[in-house]
Amino acid sequence: MSFVNLTTSALAIAAVSATAAAARDQVQIAGSSTVLPYASIVAEAFGENFDYPTPIVESGGSSAGLKRFCEGVGENTIDIANASRQIKPSELEVCAANGVSDIIEVRVGYDGIVFASDIDGASFAFTPEDWYKALAAEHFIDGALVENTYATWDQVNPDFPAQPIQAFIPGTKHGTREVFEEKVILAGCEEGGYLQAMLDAGMDEDTAEGNCMAIRTDGTSVDIDGDYTETLARIESNKDGVGVFGLAFYENNTDKLQVATMSDVVPSTESISTGDYPVSRPLFFYIKKAHIGVIPGLKEFAEFFVADEIAGPDGPLAEYGLVADPELADTQAAVADEAVIN
Repeated sequence: MSFVNLTTSALAIAAVSATAAAARDQVQIAGSSTVLPYASIVAEAFGENFDYPTPIVESGGSSAGLKRFCEGVGENTIDIANASRQIKPSELEVCAANGVSDIIEVRVGYDGIVFASDIDGASFAFTPEDWYKALAAEHFIDGALVENTYATWDQVNPDFPAQPIQAFIPGTKHGTREVFEEKVILAGCEEGGYLQAMLDAGMDEDTAEGNCMAIRTDGTSVDIDGDYTETLARIESNKDGVGVFGLAFYENNTDKLQVATMSDVVPSTESISTGDYPVSRPLFFYIKKAHIGVIPGLKEFAEFFVADEIAGPDGPLAEYGLVADPELADTQAAVADEAVIN
């Protein structure tokens, strides 16, 4: 398979109205804003190189995409859900209840979650504990939960500037939010000894972890329900802001943003692929097997997406920041065999 005719307009199809697919001879995809640019690139290249219409790719977040995916089987439902996290057991139950029983999980590669601020602003070298101390709703101090009143970064860490804490983080419908909560906020709570202190005080583990991951709601932290372009816009209007982005988005906006280290590691394709950078996650898409053979080009699109020429380390997706999956051959075999989640 050769990869030809990829144009820079691929990113322009990031959000297309589903009404354009009225004839339903097009593959329909929705979900993660992190996976969106990769899926858009592949969709346009697929349309240019195969005798099938260009798939329709929409965003909305991982949870929203999986919700639509699980609505049922049929031409009025989407064929693929993009996700920056693995599908949850509860979502599989909803799918099954609505007749979506055979689901193919496709891991396309890896991405890092980075922390970036205005290119001309202060530089940061974060740890997970810094983010926990800055954004947790409450801290466990001297045996009690105490409201978090930190207002400036130097109160969190004396090495930081006396700059107002203003964080722009993914909203709860985004898969990135769950990774942020678990790999940064919860990790910081553990790193600082707060989680263990709650457990030692007799709190059960679920409650303690919930307290760790509860985010303050006083305006210091702002949920972003849109995609990373909205986060960037917030930082452009508030130069004190620090935003949470996918690595690929940051790398395409280095003229506007500077990235922070996390635990002394600079986020990069290399540091993510080696596992040195601590805040990374696999990216997925999910295929409704019942639609294969019904929706023209569905399986062909999936196979094209995970081909070496596309998702491999020398493919175009790597150029846009996707970290190639070292087990891509296994994924290719699973798609070819239409292997479903057990």
